Amino acid sequence: MSDNSNAKTEAQTYISGLVNRARAAQQKIEFASQKEVDDLATRIAWACVQPDFAQRAAESLVAESGMGIVKHKVGKIMVKVKGTLRDMKGKPSVGIVEDDKAKGLFKVAKPMGVIGAIMPVTNGEATPVVKAISAIKTRNAVIMAPHPKALKTNTMVVDRMRAVLKKQGYPEDLVIAVENVSVEGSKELMKQADLVLATGGAVMVKAAYSSGTPSQGVGAGNAVSVVDETADLADVADKIMRSKTFDHATSCSTENSVLIHDSKYDALIKELEAVGGYLCSAEEKEKLQKTMWNPETGALSRYIVAQSAAKIAELADIDLPEGKTFMMVEETGIGKGYPFSAEKLSVTTTLYRWKEFSEAVDMVNRITTFSGPGHSCGIHTTNDERVRELAIAVKVSRVMVRQPQCLANSGAWTNSMPMSMTLGCGSWGGNAASSNVTWEHMLNYTWVSYPIPSTEPTDDELFGDIMKEQPW
Repeated sequence: MSDNSNAKTEAQTYISGLVNRARAAQQKIEFASQKEVDDLATRIAWACVQPDFAQRAAESLVAESGMGIVKHKVGKIMVKVKGTLRDMKGKPSVGIVEDDKAKGLFKVAKPMGVIGAIMPVTNGEATPVVKAISAIKTRNAVIMAPHPKALKTNTMVVDRMRAVLKKQGYPEDLVIAVENVSVEGSKELMKQADLVLATGGAVMVKAAYSSGTPSQGVGAGNAVSVVDETADLADVADKIMRSKTFDHATSCSTENSVLIHDSKYDALIKELEAVGGYLCSAEEKEKLQKTMWNPETGALSRYIVAQSAAKIAELADIDLPEGKTFMMVEETGIGKGYPFSAEKLSVTTTLYRWKEFSEAVDMVNRITTFSGPGHSCGIHTTNDERVRELAIAVKVSRVMVRQPQCLANSGAWTNSMPMSMTLGCGSWGGNAASSNVTWEHMLNYTWVSYPIPSTEPTDDELFGDIMKEQPW
């Protein structure tokens, strides 16, 4: 038997054991009450937002992955876990969740079973908790498959949640960590689970949708922001800086490109420089490109992902002034041959000029179609007509108005987007959902229908004046 065959067999056996354990645990809460699951989800969230634990988890992931910023990861845990709990609090997920007597319909919510959660290294601190409390809310069990560089952190976080389950008298195997991490193991989990929640790169998401298991996956992000002549430039610069530098740009929602009205272009660059931006010269841009992308394959270098501006500048042999926290490059082209128009997963943003708003809208579509289809864009304007025009024309799942994208489009205290660590990109990104994926995506429903008086309309009600035209 070949080494590949051995590895596949071992992975099948290992994952099968985890799935069997999870399934047995899930059956014990399949008919738990709403009060029971809500209480349990709340207790798990409370245990994980304790400051000392959040700090340890954040420190562990930064040390293990070599990516991100500890204080930002702590903030991510606090906001996303608490926000997810807030969004589900008081919402029905057990029994009859809708009852429309006039239509003779009611709907019963039921668990899916075992959730296979595939997680990214970039958000390995908060994602396990968000997915676990969502699974508990819906009476499912969940198996967490981490990136190899987030293995220890994933186990630490899962162990914390398992301790809560044990203390409350519930099966610990409602939440299980994959500890023998492998590509074959992740594939097996996707095959054997009842639902796959896939957060990560395009290859992994494609594998989830090809697994034969119902899946909620997300596509690549390449968020773009439009800045028009009505915007408050100091406010825009501050928001872009906070989004671009948060956790060293681990989020695919951070502003990868900024499209600036020609009349405000130079002024906004000055504002961005004032808050820590560094505008690369043409020569430095060339150096940066060679450092960020493999010249032969075009692949983004793992050495620059979620690293500080100082680290990237050192690798690119760029003399970065003290106090500069993100880099900017000017660009005119979009698509193949223009890598700076793509997702960068780094503290680097690309600047474009536009004169007519229709040009900016077209650029958003061209950039996101090339990289990050269906994900997000933003606009800084006081003109609501432009917001509507952009929203109608762009092929993205979310448009953020006057907000720092990576701090907003996955949910924030200052907007009404559902809190989530998994952002659907619709059919544009090859995803099943175009919404923020939440606990509500982890439920099956049984519809119960009673007979009601006929609602059949007359032909006149249906076809109106069309009936007076020449018949077919």
